[in-house]
Parts: sequence; C-alpha cells; structure tokens
Amino acid sequence: MSVATTTTTEVPYHLTPEVPSQKTILNLLNSKCSTSLQHLKQAHALIVKTDHFQDHFVAGTLVKSYANRYFGTLSCSVKAFHQVSNPNVFVWNSIMKGCLDNNEPCMSMSFYCDMVVSNSRPNKYTYPTLLKASAIAKAVQEGLQIHAHAVKHGFNGDGYVKSAGIQMYASFGYLKEAKNILDYDGLSDVICCNAMIDGYLKCGDVEGAKMVFENIPKKNVGSWNAMISGFARCGMIEAARAYFNEMPEKDDISWSAMVDGYNRGGYYKEALEIVHEMQRKNVRPGKFILSSVVAACANLGALDQGKWLHSYVRRNSVPVDDVLGASLLDMYAKCGRIDLAWEVFENIKLKGTFSWNAMIGGLAMNGRAEDAMQLFLKMQREKVKPDDITFTGVLKACAHAGLVEEGLKYLDSMNQLYGVTPTVEHYGCVVDLLGRAGLLTEAEEMICSMPVRPNAAVWGALLGACRIHGNFDLGERVGRILLELEPQNSGRYALLSNIYAKAGRWDEVARVRELMKQRGVKTVTGSSMVDLDGVVHEFKVGDGSHPETKEIYLMLEKMLGKLQLKGYSPDTSEVLFDIDEEEKETAVWHHSEKLAIAFGLLNTTPGTTIRVVKNLRVCGDCHSVAKLISKVYNRELIVRDRVRFHHFKNGTCSCKDFW
Repeated sequence: MSVATTTTTEVPYHLTPEVPSQKTILNLLNSKCSTSLQHLKQAHALIVKTDHFQDHFVAGTLVKSYANRYFGTLSCSVKAFHQVSNPNVFVWNSIMKGCLDNNEPCMSMSFYCDMVVSNSRPNKYTYPTLLKASAIAKAVQEGLQIHAHAVKHGFNGDGYVKSAGIQMYASFGYLKEAKNILDYDGLSDVICCNAMIDGYLKCGDVEGAKMVFENIPKKNVGSWNAMISGFARCGMIEAARAYFNEMPEKDDISWSAMVDGYNRGGYYKEALEIVHEMQRKNVRPGKFILSSVVAACANLGALDQGKWLHSYVRRNSVPVDDVLGASLLDMYAKCGRIDLAWEVFENIKLKGTFSWNAMIGGLAMNGRAEDAMQLFLKMQREKVKPDDITFTGVLKACAHAGLVEEGLKYLDSMNQLYGVTPTVEHYGCVVDLLGRAGLLTEAEEMICSMPVRPNAAVWGALLGACRIHGNFDLGERVGRILLELEPQNSGRYALLSNIYAKAGRWDEVARVRELMKQRGVKTVTGSSMVDLDGVVHEFKVGDGSHPETKEIYLMLEKMLGKLQLKGYSPDTSEVLFDIDEEEKETAVWHHSEKLAIAFGLLNTTPGTTIRVVKNLRVCGDCHSVAKLISKVYNRELIVRDRVRFHHFKNGTCSCKDFW
C-alpha cells in the first residue's frame, strides 16, 4: 500500500476550506482516522497540502496512526517517518512503538540504533518500548545495552523504565538483576513490585514472589492479581483460588485471571462457575472476562451458555473488538455453528489478524477447506498480513480435506511470498496431510528433510497415519521413537497398542501396557459432554453417576436393536484387550460418545441437533454408529473430537470418512 498523495485524494467533507489548525488536524487523526484507513489517507493528503507535515507533533501522530495494527500499514508508517526532516524524540518514539505494536521488536531496536547515530536525545518514554522489544525478541545483549543507555541518560529511577527493566531481566531469567532494579533507591512503586512478582512466578520462584508480595505495605488490587495470574500460570490453581478468595476487593482483571487459570488447567466447568458467582454478586463482566468465559464455553461445547454471553454483549453494548470478536466466533466454530461464527466475523469492524485466523481455523476444523482457502485469499485482498497461525489454519484445512497438492504449494509459498518461516508445527501439518492421504513414504521423507528438528507432534502425525492405513512395520518403528520422546504421554502408548491389536500381536500389547505401568503412565479416560439447556453433562465409560444412567442404558439397547436391523455390526478392531468377541462388542458399545448421544435422544425433541464434545479421537465404530443414527433417527449429530468436527446428517459425515 502506498503512502497517500495530494493529487487525487478528496478532502473530507467536514473540513472547512480554511487552513485547519494543528489542533484540528490532531483531533482528526485521533478520532475518525483511528477507525478508518480511508479517512487516514485523506488526512495525510491534507497534512501535506497544508504544510503541517513540518510540525513534528503532527508528523509523529501520523506515523503512529499508520502503525495501527488493525490496518496492516506499518510499511506506510515507515515511509511517512522517512519523509520527516530531522525527526524529534516524539517522532522516533512513535515509529519504535509502532513497530513493537506490529510485532516487529527487532525493527523497533533497529530504529533506536538509527536514533543514536543521528544524535537525537531519547526521553523517558523511549526506553520502556525498547526494553519490552528486547524481552519479546529474546535479545539479551541488545537488552543489556539498552538498559545501560537508560541508566546513562539518567532514567533508571523512572517507574516505567524500572518496571520494563524488571520485566525484561526476568524474561531472560536474570532474577538477581531484576531484583537489583526493584531495590534501587528503595523507592519502587507497586507497579515495579507487581512486575517483580510476575517475573518470579514466570521463572517458577514461588517463594520469591511471596516475599515481594508480603513486603508491599499497601497491597492494591494489581498485586493480588499478579499473584493469582502467576500461580495459575504455574499450574497451582488451588493456590491461585486461595489468594482470589482472600482478596478484599476484586476488579475485572481479578475475575478474568481466575477464569484464565481454570481454562489453562482444563477446568472449564469451574471457569463457568466463576461467571455464576459473578451473577450472584451482581458483578457486571467486562470484555476481558467475557473473552475468557467464551473460551471456556468453546472448550466445553456449551453453545447455550455461549449464546447467552453473546446476547449479554449485545444487550449491554459491549464493544466487540478484535479479541472479543475472535473469542465469540471461535466459540461458535467449536460448537459447530459456522453460520453464527461467520455472522460475528462479518460484524467485526476492525478485523485484525486474530479474527481472520480464528475464522480460517474454524472453517478448517469443520471440514470447510475450500471456504478456508477462499477466506485466505480475501485476507490478502484486504491487505491483512498473514502470520504463522494463519498458515497453520490453512494447512490443517488441506489436511482434513486431503488436498495434498494445495498443501504442499502453501508450504512452499510461506517464506517466498509472505516472509513467514515455516515452523515445526507447519511441517507437522504437512506430514499429517501426506499421512492421511496414504503417502506414508513421502511423509517420512518430509520428516527426514525438515530444516528444523521434528518433535513428538510430527512423529505422532505419522503414527496416526500408520494406524489409519494399517502399516504395521513403520508404525512400530515410529511408535518406539515416540515412547522415547514422550515417555509420559499415554496417547502414544494407546496408538502403538492399537496398531499391535489390529495385527493380533497381543503379546506386544501386553508389553506396552507393562511399560506404561513401569513408567507410571496414567491413561486418559475417554469422556464426552453434551450441553443441554445451559447445563453440561459429562459421560465416561462405566461411570454410573449420572442420575439418568438407567434410562440411558435402556436407550442404548433400543438404539442397538434399531441399528442391527439396518445391518450394523460392531467394529471391535480397536479394542485393546485380548477378550472374547462378545465382551469386545459390549466394551465398544458403551463408549462415552454413544452414552452422550443416547442421553441427547432421550432429552431433546425430534429434529433437534445433538452436539457432543469428546476429549479423544472418535473411534471407527462410534463414527459408523453416528452415521446410522443420523439416518435412522433423522437427527443431525455434531461431534467434536480431539482432532476435528464431524457433522453427521442423513447417514453421511462431513469428513467423508477421512479423519
């Protein structure tokens, strides 16, 4: 996108013919131009035409406006900066912060080098940006030099510089140096203390964090929040909850931190309980906690509660920005309602990369590969720069649909056309794509030729393909590699056992089970959840705790009778125990997703869509059963497993039996 010119751009209708004042120009840049790129280009033309570009305050504000990450026009910001004659510190600060806001920390530091060479003097607003850029870029030596410059220029006592310095050193693991900054002159404010608490907890030093917290004379809400967030991030959710309960008063960040902590630990039901607690206490959730709670609904597949939250947003006129919008559309996509996800996407006024990525990823997981790729093309037309997450979504779309040629083309184009270096995750998507398509030799060759070291996820994709296509020899070899890479991952043992079981190698199945026992590996129990009228019901094999257990098992028997009349015969090939066939049939018929579907049939009216969320991959028998049920009972079933969505309707599945 080129920088605006003065020859063809029309001056905004609301401006008077007289030469506008500096105040008028700045008001224009900070109001209409913050939400409209067209208005910004018009304002730029006006600035040049009226010679306001010589005003450093106007020029710096223009540079900052073009650096708005929602516009994707950082290159225009840089061009505008280079047209400024003898930029002052405000202009330099604007371009450096603009680079950081657009996730270009190294570019931000590069501009600082230019600033030093030009003999421009920095101020106290210069260094927080640069220290943060150093932390993000993990640029240790550059960060040390920048901090030395801050000290040299006499800003080491400024609270914002101290706080940014503490955060930077802590991100490098230099806790002693961070503590030295905190203790400098003995005048550190609560913001610096919070930064130190956060640094300790990020490095796993719980006692250090507690020491700083206890020494704060007047603990404000931010200090409590730092402890809650830090403990939750360390997986110490009970400790986080204890501090949360002890807080004398809570703000929006407190509630959000607790919900985020539960989400991070996989305690999604507990996350929703926080919302119910807020309702009981008449606390109105802000957009931050709404994003977190919507994420919990997404993971539970709790569509009813997600819809209620969306209606709350509408009723209370909560601004749907890029973050909240992406959370809402991700929730709808993960509940199988792509239509509602698309509606949210279309209504987001300023679509940042977050929103585009969430929509592409949602289409991919729901098997809408062509739509995902079309949206990627539209993203380019809208001049939104794709990032690594964008390509992960596109490649997953190709993998789910078996589009081998397209997937390889996207991988090749990432660096060449878009400047995005493929990561191990991208190669893993392509290995998955090749493996699902039955190209196991090519998938293994891809792993061996990767410029980055393959991780367990990459090998896991190949192992999954070996199970699908029955390649025993390769599966055994890859499985043993995985057991060394991830000795505590029960899923790897299950996959290898499955391959042995399909080959009738029960002695090897027993050896794998014994190895798990020796290593203390605990299996993950399969569970399925159904959201009914805002209540999430969870089912597990052999769990009789549900109040309708008796009715559910009676319904299972009726289902089995109806399906057998249609020719159904249980597929017991994935049962990992050497038992007789009748016992295998009973075991496979009591899988958690079948229990969940039976519950749904019992408790919903005919024609109602049943939505199930499973924590593991759907087995072949359950997939066949769901297809038959959708036809026999004339129901649409939407099952989300660990990998993707399955939309069952009229006896067919959206995955085309490719998963």
